[in-house]
Amino acid sequence: MFPDGETVAPAVTAVFTAVLTEGPISRVALARRLDLSSAAVTKAARPLIEMGYLEELAATERTGPGAGRPASPLVIRADREFFVGVKITGDELIGVVCDLGAQVRASAHRRLAAADLDYVLTQLGELVDDLLDGPGDYRARTRRLGLAVSGDVDHSTGLVRYSPFLRWRDVPLRERAEKATGLTVTVENDVKALTTAEHWFGEGVGAESFALVTVGAGIGCGLVVNGRLVSGSHGVAGEIGHVGFDVNGPACHCGSRGCVEAVAGTDAIIRDAGLRFDDAVAAARAGDERVGAVFARAGEAIGCGIAAVANLVGPDRIVVSGEGLSAYDLFEPHIRAGFQRQAFGAAADCPLSIRPLPFEEWARGAATVSIKALVGQ
Repeated sequence: MFPDGETVAPAVTAVFTAVLTEGPISRVALARRLDLSSAAVTKAARPLIEMGYLEELAATERTGPGAGRPASPLVIRADREFFVGVKITGDELIGVVCDLGAQVRASAHRRLAAADLDYVLTQLGELVDDLLDGPGDYRARTRRLGLAVSGDVDHSTGLVRYSPFLRWRDVPLRERAEKATGLTVTVENDVKALTTAEHWFGEGVGAESFALVTVGAGIGCGLVVNGRLVSGSHGVAGEIGHVGFDVNGPACHCGSRGCVEAVAGTDAIIRDAGLRFDDAVAAARAGDERVGAVFARAGEAIGCGIAAVANLVGPDRIVVSGEGLSAYDLFEPHIRAGFQRQAFGAAADCPLSIRPLPFEEWARGAATVSIKALVGQ
């Protein structure tokens, strides 16, 4: 977990995670939040303070009615350690350096001329060097790298079993990336990584359950249930892009037909509109009924996929994001109509919030996964 690699008590992990995601927070509030005694919280916090991961702020509030001593809230020391996060797409690497609070300190992009693994790893190594050796001098306090990749990823082993946009199968990415960079690497599905960032530092802070749906080249979904990210026994929980929408619909790269992604993904819209995506957006906004119908059907498919999540999981709220939101005005009424039609009973009351996020936020998600690995979660 921490620099010496020693196993730490569960209370230490719980206190650190709570301060990391909800701080500044007093010991009294931590005790209530974690159902621990004040003495247990103090004991758990002591090594974290000694190692420089937490610090006490000046006293700001009293511990209770009539209490004589104000509380000194605990807060993370954000610059104690830094983390690199990289989102790998089919044609680009997007990298960031984040502090312990997942705030982006530096970012960089690198175009990919090919998806060949050796080439991508060479570019990854150069990107990491640029980030760590540039302004800020982050290398001395950086040990971890998080990688976010689309597709079927085994988080526990760092194996990319299948990434359709990179055309990778059974790639031992963690092992190869550690050799290329010299850092401790964590690999996660890109949507799950983004969901982790939203759960710990964004829309999902404090939520026991929520879903993040992404619209773009793929249609993805990350799920948090009972306060924890859901991966499932096979690591592919939440793949609503491959929920059936039209049994007679177009073939999907997964081998099935009529999946939500085969109808609503960026490539599907390009195929059905017969135009580049930006041109299709412009045509639909200009009133082209044929192209507008393509976006309408795509929105309906996405709405039905979101309804499936609401029906099965019943999250507190659903966040919709992704690069495809540049055309959200064309999708929105049809997403909401499809959702309302397919959602069962009170599931239709689940609020949908729209949160456009640039690819740097996906890279931040990758960094957050590496922060989570430090914590031991």
